Amino acid sequence: MTLELRTYTTAPGQIEKLLERFRNHTLDIFPTHGIHSIAYWQVQGQPDILIYLVRHDNDPSTNWASFQADPHWIEVKKQSEADGPVVLHVTSYLLSPTDIWPEQISDRPIK
Repeated sequence: MTLELRTYTTAPGQIEKLLERFRNHTLDIFPTHGIHSIAYWQVQGQPDILIYLVRHDNDPSTNWASFQADPHWIEVKKQSEADGPVVLHVTSYLLSPTDIWPEQISDRPIK
């Protein structure tokens, strides 16, 4: 299992289109490629940023390659970007746990 934290910076005014794409399509496609959503956040005062955390069952690179080759995803992305790009920049961090997690959450499994 690997956890990944991703940050997307959208084109100005495109955050709602990105959120809609996640709600209506991406969340359903991810699991078929071993990508499982944990949580999504927006940054206060920076409306064009989405941060989210996912869990990978297998190698993240393999999962992302499979996802990006998915015909359904290709069509969804094409339709959502008909008027121009939605996401301008992606930052990805593969996370490793440390021994400094608070006790109250260290025993809770990440689903």
